[in-house]
Amino acid sequence: MAADSGTASPTTDPLKYPIPVRWNLGIVVAQLASCGLVFYATSLATHWWQLIGLAIIFAILGNSIYSIIHEAEHGILHPNGKLNDAIGVGMALLFPASFHLIRQGHIGHHRRNRSDDEAFDLYYDGDRPWLKCLILYGILTGFYWMLVVLSNVIVAFAPALLSRRFFEFDRPSVAFMESLNPKYMLSIQLEGLAACGLHVAIIWLMDIPLLSYAVVYFGFGATWSAMQYVHHFGTERHVLRGSRNLWLFGPIDWIWLHHNWHREHHLRPTVPWIYLPELAENPEDRQRDFLIWHYLKMWGGPRKSEQRVENKFAGKIIQ
Repeated sequence: MAADSGTASPTTDPLKYPIPVRWNLGIVVAQLASCGLVFYATSLATHWWQLIGLAIIFAILGNSIYSIIHEAEHGILHPNGKLNDAIGVGMALLFPASFHLIRQGHIGHHRRNRSDDEAFDLYYDGDRPWLKCLILYGILTGFYWMLVVLSNVIVAFAPALLSRRFFEFDRPSVAFMESLNPKYMLSIQLEGLAACGLHVAIIWLMDIPLLSYAVVYFGFGATWSAMQYVHHFGTERHVLRGSRNLWLFGPIDWIWLHHNWHREHHLRPTVPWIYLPELAENPEDRQRDFLIWHYLKMWGGPRKSEQRVENKFAGKIIQ
């Protein structure tokens, strides 16, 4: 009998946890200005150590930008829905990605978490362990981010490739494809084109060497990808409780908008970032582990499991 994967959490009272609009808009402005400075510095960099330094800075900045995108994905960046999505679309272009595509992927993650449809640290009889290793180590090394970037070209010029028939070899990809809502396809295409155009324009107008641009951007991409499963691997096989709170360094945790209070986010995904630390009520959640330690543990690779966990939301389209 399949284990229970849980149900979606109830909507949280917005009066008790109002969206910090001024904080969010101020952060967006600061992020955009910081991006401009990093791109300008990259155009002037002439030594490898300068590029490494800029890559580290952009790793911190880029993950902060993703945290803002993440708030927009949940509709808690701005109380005006259209403005919320518009900011999300604009900031996602810096990822670069289509907001309406990665939003569906992330909302689907909240439905599939720790089920058989999303257990990258496990394999079963009939699976190909080498493929599971390839996927997990791809997440750990930044290859996952590179695939998201490649998706801009795919959705812009060959959207028909977003079909499950091309991904039958990988169960999580099939689950993702089955959840995509066709009503967003035009938006996804336009956003993919805009992402490609924006980055071509940045490189050309600011006269940034292509290799320098790639090195600095991969500082963000590698760290973002590396953290995409660190809050979930080895946790309880439950859609809500299958996550953990971690810590890195105090200032960075703030810059990343408390993203490492991840268990609290999964338990109450409609609560804005600023309130997440106060939601940890039990001692187990307040005693967070060091993020890098859990990242290193993931290099042990996938392990075999006999426990099957049904995805109760399988095939349901993202709204």
